[in-house]
Amino acid sequence: MPPVPPWLKKLGSTLVTVAVTILGLLFVTFMIGRVMPIDPVLAVIGERATQEQYNEVFYDLGLDKPLIVQFAIYVANVLQGDFGTSIRTGQQVSDDIARVFPATLELATLGTLIGVFLGVPLGVLAAVRRGSWIDQLARFVGLIGYSMPIFWLGLVGLLLFYGILNWVSGPGRVGIFYQGIVEPITGMLLVDSTLRGEWEVFRDAFSHIILPASLLGYYSLAYISRMTRSFMLEQLNSEYIITARVKGLSERKVIWHHAFRNIRIQLITVIALAYANLLEGSVLTEIIFAWPGIGQYITVSLLANDMNAVLGGTIVIGTIFVCLNIFSDLLYRFFDPRSK
Repeated sequence: MPPVPPWLKKLGSTLVTVAVTILGLLFVTFMIGRVMPIDPVLAVIGERATQEQYNEVFYDLGLDKPLIVQFAIYVANVLQGDFGTSIRTGQQVSDDIARVFPATLELATLGTLIGVFLGVPLGVLAAVRRGSWIDQLARFVGLIGYSMPIFWLGLVGLLLFYGILNWVSGPGRVGIFYQGIVEPITGMLLVDSTLRGEWEVFRDAFSHIILPASLLGYYSLAYISRMTRSFMLEQLNSEYIITARVKGLSERKVIWHHAFRNIRIQLITVIALAYANLLEGSVLTEIIFAWPGIGQYITVSLLANDMNAVLGGTIVIGTIFVCLNIFSDLLYRFFDPRSK
């Protein structure tokens, strides 16, 4: 029997890791749904239902079966994309998530882009000018980003840039006048308005998204700039950098063609984690800015005791987080020959 190729072993190991992690996520969400002090039957039929109706739904939901059988049914339904029906909207949770998730994806993507394009150069400059005012500024920016509550910065941002200066539009995704003009293609309004050529809608949507995206981008910037600075300092203190300078290479070439090139692989993981954190951690931002994304959907559903919607949204966000981590690990192995 021929030996199994190393890449095939790693692929199999990765798939097993993903399967076990997602199965663990499903088990946690299943148990949360069972230990919550909410009767799933009454949540479906209401408190005025008769005993016969209660018993019928009780058996239809499989609640009479052993817990392990209930979990197996739960996993089978989730794998088919069936998260149940939302009590609040009366629609399939999967349909609700497909409707609201693009808004979160658009917000988190723009926030990550802001964090990357500002955080990486700031971290590099802070490492190159270690101890200078630029370095102190980068560290101060990172400190504020880690310590300030996001809801406080959001409220201050709305008061200053919307209420006082009127530089941006207020809460919401788009003005009332422009709602329903663009027929969804991807669900991301900036992309769809561009594809449809609706530039007025694009400008209005951008005016609404720029403030919450900048807020998320600031938190992403704080993390990315800090990690970039740390990676660059490690490289700049290496012997090969000293050798390159002794050979007479320009400082720009030493920094960007040698030191920065060697941290790009590490930055892939950092950026992927930052992106995943914005996707799952934008709940408060969406609430403050009335952003109709999955974070607001889960929060409103939780307040309405709509556990199917809460658990469905949690599974989707958790799965995306796991997949982004695995994807960054695969990119790391692809770009770094030493990890193969």
